[in-house]
Amino acid sequence: MTILGISAFYHDSAAAVVKDGEIIAAAQEERFTRIKHDPAFPLHAIRWCLEYAGCGLDGLDAIVFYDKPFLKFERLLETYCSFAPRGLRSFLVSMPVWIREKLFLKKIIYDGLKEIAPFDKKKLKLLFAEHHLSHAASAFYPSPFEEAAILTIDGVGEWATASICKGEGNSITILKELDFPHSLGLLYSAFTYYCGFEVNGGEYKLMGLAPFGNRDGAAVRQYLDTIRTKLVSIGEDGAVFLHQQYFTYATGLRMTADRKWAALFGFGRRKPESPLGQQHCDLALAVQIVTEEVISAMAAEARRLTGSDQLCMAGGVALNGVANGKLHGSGLFSRIFIQPAAGDAGGALGAALAAYFIHAGQPRRIVAGDMDGQKGSLLGTEFSEARVAALIKATGAVAHYHADESELIRQSALLLAEGNVVGWHQGRMEFGPRALGSRSILADARSPEMQKKLNLKIKNRESFRPFAPVVLSEDAADYFELEGPSPYMLLVKKVRTERCRPLPEGYGSWNLMDKLYFQRSDIPAVTHVDYSARVQTVHREINPRLWNLLAEFKRITGYAVLVNTSFNVRDEPIVNSPEDAWHCFMNTEMDHLVIGNYLLAKKDQAGHAE
Repeated sequence: MTILGISAFYHDSAAAVVKDGEIIAAAQEERFTRIKHDPAFPLHAIRWCLEYAGCGLDGLDAIVFYDKPFLKFERLLETYCSFAPRGLRSFLVSMPVWIREKLFLKKIIYDGLKEIAPFDKKKLKLLFAEHHLSHAASAFYPSPFEEAAILTIDGVGEWATASICKGEGNSITILKELDFPHSLGLLYSAFTYYCGFEVNGGEYKLMGLAPFGNRDGAAVRQYLDTIRTKLVSIGEDGAVFLHQQYFTYATGLRMTADRKWAALFGFGRRKPESPLGQQHCDLALAVQIVTEEVISAMAAEARRLTGSDQLCMAGGVALNGVANGKLHGSGLFSRIFIQPAAGDAGGALGAALAAYFIHAGQPRRIVAGDMDGQKGSLLGTEFSEARVAALIKATGAVAHYHADESELIRQSALLLAEGNVVGWHQGRMEFGPRALGSRSILADARSPEMQKKLNLKIKNRESFRPFAPVVLSEDAADYFELEGPSPYMLLVKKVRTERCRPLPEGYGSWNLMDKLYFQRSDIPAVTHVDYSARVQTVHREINPRLWNLLAEFKRITGYAVLVNTSFNVRDEPIVNSPEDAWHCFMNTEMDHLVIGNYLLAKKDQAGHAE
């Protein structure tokens, strides 16, 4: 039985193919169109997934969309009626788009599929899964658990903004839901917006900014009190009640009532790209603390309702690695599995899995051992050696081919040990927002200058943002306070104390940049200002080439850890094809590029200025 899952029309459109319960292929549309967070019908992703699966549209047993458009339209109408006459102008402007995308979604899907290939509409079964069920399915079915509590938290689906489910065998039972307009995800996005970052794209920037806040300072305490007393009420079970007089997302195109927020916090909304001040850092920290409290309370309620000591998580809020790391270390659950494509892209995968296990009632097979059914989330495109050779010929690039993989690994590890920045394009592309060692930029974590170099000269992004370490799974505990695997870069943990340097006197009064460039450990390029790191562990069974590279780097330097950041520049999606990688390589100050078995040096390329 072969099922195609689709998510589209909000952000991060994607497609996924599941065959007999196994995840065959999954990819985001943005990787093909080069439009970050592309919300369009995932024409390219569907075409590629079907091609990889060796299946045409007529060979599918079902196509499943990741939410129910009529329920979402009902929510939109009821919300505007409830808040009327507020938002009338927004309602009139948006209604034609909503009617087309919600009420005529079947036609839009069929029209999109026609661009891929002819098909018999009468034989093509089109299903719709509820949004939060898609999230829950994306987390539970690939997990290594026979049974588990499932916690999903995001902005909003149809009505639900958070849900607690119980997964058992091939079934998922919804036990409790929190409904719009009350949403932890929307609360966090409101602060993302107020601090000058993009909603549905900049939330991870807010998380990275939070450690610059002064946890013991009066401002953070004041902001926390304001959030808890004015903006949101929090129940013992983690349910949030957002006081709507301070928010405009229900009826408008913005997130916050800016003047009211300015009165509450004492400063106005930061304009995008304007300088960051300590007040923004403190506000980011305050909402991060509240978010962690709510997630912890929701998780405790999930444990109470299900009786399970295993947890699965999905939804956009599940990408908050700081909260995840604290929940992981709390001991509330013995094991936690978080869907690496936790946002809307993962809804395509979850919809396909839900159709197979719930709608079709098929039995579930659990992956044995510590592995899971996500396959390292290496579920996307891969390219032949011939494709790379054609690129090299077409561009006139100077490249060295290494037929012996061990020699390629040795040369790459030596270059990294010498302080070079290496673009690493290998195997199947990652599914989800994180580069996990297939479309990555790698560098030496020991270098005190590397964080600054990567941010300013290669990634072209905000200088305060941290970089993640990638480490041999066997050696992770030597560097980080981490027990167990973290293959998807979704757990933030502390660097081990013996590797850290104490903060100097007066550090709390330093400005953001001075704090940023203080060398805090012997792996400074991946140690954030609070001594934390978003850890990725590499397992030989999942990514043998990256594992071998780390092992060789360890042999040369004594360190089994590297910087791993996504192979892209600011405001562009992660690279997909060899052509994308070449373009990024040549338009940044990256030193070397490794595509398949080919090694390229920037200094050797025509047109490169020394």
